[in-house]
Amino acid sequence: MIDAIFIALQLLLAAVGVYQFVFSLFGLYKKKKKKNFEPTKSFAVLVAAHNEEQVVGALLENLKQLNYPKDLYEVFVICDNCTDRTASIVREHGMNACVRTNKNLRGKGYAIEWMLKELWAMPRQYDAVVMFDADNLAHPDFLIEMNNDLCSGAKVIQGYIDTKNPEDSWITAAYGVSYWYINRLWQLSRHNLNMANFLGGTGMCFETNLLKEIGWGATSLVEDLEFTMRSVMRGVYPKFNYDAKVFDEKPLTFKASARQRLRWMQGHFTVARRYFFPLLWRAIKERSIVKLDLALYGVNVYIVLLTFVLTAILWADASLFDGNIANLYGYLPLWLSFTAIAANVFTFMIAMILEKVTFKKVYAYLILFPVYLLSWYPITVYAFFTQNNKQWSHTEHTRVVRLEEVQSKQG
Repeated sequence: MIDAIFIALQLLLAAVGVYQFVFSLFGLYKKKKKKNFEPTKSFAVLVAAHNEEQVVGALLENLKQLNYPKDLYEVFVICDNCTDRTASIVREHGMNACVRTNKNLRGKGYAIEWMLKELWAMPRQYDAVVMFDADNLAHPDFLIEMNNDLCSGAKVIQGYIDTKNPEDSWITAAYGVSYWYINRLWQLSRHNLNMANFLGGTGMCFETNLLKEIGWGATSLVEDLEFTMRSVMRGVYPKFNYDAKVFDEKPLTFKASARQRLRWMQGHFTVARRYFFPLLWRAIKERSIVKLDLALYGVNVYIVLLTFVLTAILWADASLFDGNIANLYGYLPLWLSFTAIAANVFTFMIAMILEKVTFKKVYAYLILFPVYLLSWYPITVYAFFTQNNKQWSHTEHTRVVRLEEVQSKQG
């Protein structure tokens, strides 16, 4: 009985791995044909900020320079429980500082929900809402791309999340590699197949009518994934815009990175518990590969946990008890195991080549990239036992980066 269970679990994990690999192949190409529209959509640009006095000014300067009619977008900075000069800096730039103070309901999800209620009560209404983080920088054509997708019928759109500081440390380089991989071989592949993409927390755009209809309602530690699940449950599939780039600042140290990723995994467990089975049931009932794919993405945190636990048990069994538990992979030739590992690492290299990454330090930092990948396992295990923790972690900023610097380094 135990052998049957372990073999079934190993086959399940292998099937999920093959499934994801096959899907990634559809991200190897990029569609060239694209329809452009005249700028007609109006945007409320929301910026979530908590004690962001060091970086918010650079973003506001950046937003003033977007290639879009100035009368068609307005910036609202959510100064959420700030104790620094964030609000003052926003006002100095001539933009809307929306001050929120609530010590009990803390976090980005609650701040957005509050801001949307404020927005709906204003005299002017907008066609869509765009969301950034205070440490972001947006490509000058970001709103043009959002306008194109909205005019084409999209209701929820995710831009291309890039890293604005990939050469600052081996950790920021690891984030950069991960996001280039995700954008190219996860997001673009599903975009090419007309499937649902997942939201990434920033660089997001929502049609106003949809937000008013279903509400925000995403207040977990991963409000982006939660809203993705809610919209797909309703048959609204988020779209990915490869050309709408937003540059996000990543933490410099392993400790700060672990704290951020722990929060992500804690939130993922919460969302998986709420939405996996309802979404899986709908996928089966409607015979929808789109909903099945997103259900698998939502439960991926449990797949990572299961992979780690299963590997640890099989390793301990082989080392201490001469392998009493059936190990399917033990029957495979050694060269095949090394080939599978090499292929997994190689996919990240392929993504960097496809994305034409020119950062020299990032390639040098690749030697430490496996450490970053392996660290997800203990973080996920710890997140499983602390998943009810709702504490928000704030990324500390050490310097100001402007769009010109990012673009010059990209060549």
